[in-house]
Amino acid sequence: MRKLTTIIIFVFSLITCPMVFAADAAKPDHAAAVQPINAMRPNVQQFIDMMVTKHQFNRDALNLLFNKVQVRPEIISSMQQPYEAKPWYIYRKHFISQTRVKGGVKFWQQHKKVLAKVSQQYGVPVSVLVAIIGVETSYGHNRGKYSVLDTLSTLAFDYPPRTKFFTRELEQFLLLAREQHWETAKVLGSYAGAVGQPQFMPSSYRAYAVDYSQDGSIDLFDNIDDIIGSVANYLHKHGWKAGEAIIAPATTVGSDYTKLPKQSGKPSYTLSELLHYGIHVTGKYPDTTKALFVTVEESKDTQAYWLGFYNFYVIKRYNISNLYALAVTQLSQLIDTDYHKQVKADATKPKKHTPPKISKKAVPSTTLTLTPGSSASVSPALS
Repeated sequence: MRKLTTIIIFVFSLITCPMVFAADAAKPDHAAAVQPINAMRPNVQQFIDMMVTKHQFNRDALNLLFNKVQVRPEIISSMQQPYEAKPWYIYRKHFISQTRVKGGVKFWQQHKKVLAKVSQQYGVPVSVLVAIIGVETSYGHNRGKYSVLDTLSTLAFDYPPRTKFFTRELEQFLLLAREQHWETAKVLGSYAGAVGQPQFMPSSYRAYAVDYSQDGSIDLFDNIDDIIGSVANYLHKHGWKAGEAIIAPATTVGSDYTKLPKQSGKPSYTLSELLHYGIHVTGKYPDTTKALFVTVEESKDTQAYWLGFYNFYVIKRYNISNLYALAVTQLSQLIDTDYHKQVKADATKPKKHTPPKISKKAVPSTTLTLTPGSSASVSPALS
């Protein structure tokens, strides 16, 4: 029953979430055969008709493009076996590691000026921005290796459960490629079609990406200013509440918590209401604060309980999985702690004394004057 529930939650996440999955979480079956898609198929031709009529694309160019598309069964296999379906104690190890924490601290150090500026403007903590990029692509080191055109075409035309969603993303991708002057067939991304260091789906790229560097283009692959600014803008547009908590540990008393109606979407129960189910928050928060009760498998035999506040829900708009939002939150906390430890350590290091540089022109030279019948005297003379 748990497995069926997990699958249902996952399918819902794909319907509602504009960004899906970290690029390095998938482990596809590469043994599946790759086949040409055949642009003359009725559903492909129907899509081409729409792009020509609605967006004035060239029919011949699209026929030529889709004749080169490869249907990739391993993509469908990956979609059917999402990493988010794994238990928390396995999921956590993949995304919360010392390597990823150190990478986050380094990323923060390298880009601290723009991170501080973006955080101030959008109200999103630097640590959260860094953690999202860390979870998505390990700070840009793993952006995905699949042809986005192949991926979205496979899912749009050969994966009936998600045809509507991925047909829309394929449409958005072709528009995006035209706007950005990309070579459509050469763009690489995740097994779900997400692109760039922050792994935006094409529709999110067009809706939320920003030209933060103000260089006239939006580049989520290599322009750090655009990448950081776009992640912050996405969270801001989805209602991030500056200065508010993301999550808090919870404890349970008795078994009434199992009777709590299932929650989806925004947090809907106040802390006061959750008390009636034996759910207690750790820490001091107003009784009227609304929260989402989250249960995760801490190990094969134990569970952990959390209460996610509104900002937890905002992170879930990036990826609807509770595990994803929890991983981002915990990684951000570890990065924040280690970064400020490093700042403190650097501040206590003895500073090296560097003698001031003096221009040669400002240093008086000396001339030796010899006067007959007198001892030598030294007098300054400016060179």
